[in-house]
Amino acid sequence: MRAIRQYEFGPAENLRYEEVEDPKPGHGQVRIRVRAAGVHLLDTSIRKGIGGGPMPLPTLPMTPGREVAGVVDELGPDADASWLGKRVVAHLGAASGGYAELAVAPVTALQEIPDGVTDEGAVATIGTGRTAMAVLNEAKITAGDAVLVTAAAGGIGSFAVQYAHNAGAFVIGLARGQEKLAIVRELGADLAFDYSEDNWADRVREALGDRELTVALDGVGGSQGEAALELLGVGGRLVMFGWSAGKPPELSAMDFYGRGLTVSVPIGQRMLRVPGAMRALEDQALAEVAAGRIMPLVNEPIPLAEVARAHTDLESRRTVGKVVLRP
Repeated sequence: MRAIRQYEFGPAENLRYEEVEDPKPGHGQVRIRVRAAGVHLLDTSIRKGIGGGPMPLPTLPMTPGREVAGVVDELGPDADASWLGKRVVAHLGAASGGYAELAVAPVTALQEIPDGVTDEGAVATIGTGRTAMAVLNEAKITAGDAVLVTAAAGGIGSFAVQYAHNAGAFVIGLARGQEKLAIVRELGADLAFDYSEDNWADRVREALGDRELTVALDGVGGSQGEAALELLGVGGRLVMFGWSAGKPPELSAMDFYGRGLTVSVPIGQRMLRVPGAMRALEDQALAEVAAGRIMPLVNEPIPLAEVARAHTDLESRRTVGKVVLRP
């Protein structure tokens, strides 16, 4: 089979498209003929050798990729025969191996893809979707909320915009460029602003009028996350799920005492510490998509051989929605 191999940490050009041996499933495992493989921002950090996240740095050489969708084409010993031939999606965890034509996964990681859900949509849901559900469960959005979503055209952001809209909240999305702003509006945002403009926070404040911002969902951090915090009204909730800007927002105790704000981070180790929590979040995300309440926003699939472009585009924020590779 063809797969992506990485022999040293560093730039995207270190990802090599090579011919390797077909993997064989072990006890309690199946082999998946991959039709779509997800690319996560965390993948780019791991590629560069940056640790400290929920996934440990791998031993090299390795095949990256932790989200795959496809068809089960081989069973390992003790694997339930009913999985053979089924369309499935799986998060491979620290084992990785998803950037390939064939991938091995434990039966316990498999989710059958619901009818009407594409392979690309399933991949966008199994990892990104479950993270989005952890964030949204924490935010507890209601019809009375005014919600700000940073990076609203990204995988988690687009999921959050639709969910908040469905809850009846007033939704403001941040994105960069007219194309992404148009998409954010189509997803259900009442207003969309370009975060690259210096006065975006003033425009949000003006648009809110007498209404106070009650929820900010931030995956960008840095100055944008700090501006989102400043926009929150008394008793507002800031839910953070990353800092694509390179650093988290700077917070002080007075931010909390002065306005009675709450700040929470429901992802990472917190998601992993409760047995069965990850599976429950996957179930919840897939149910939202299968019911048509959420439409996974997926970037135009990129050929597996062009994975370096996928990583570079994601890091430079040129992508819209979930980045997916097609073997």
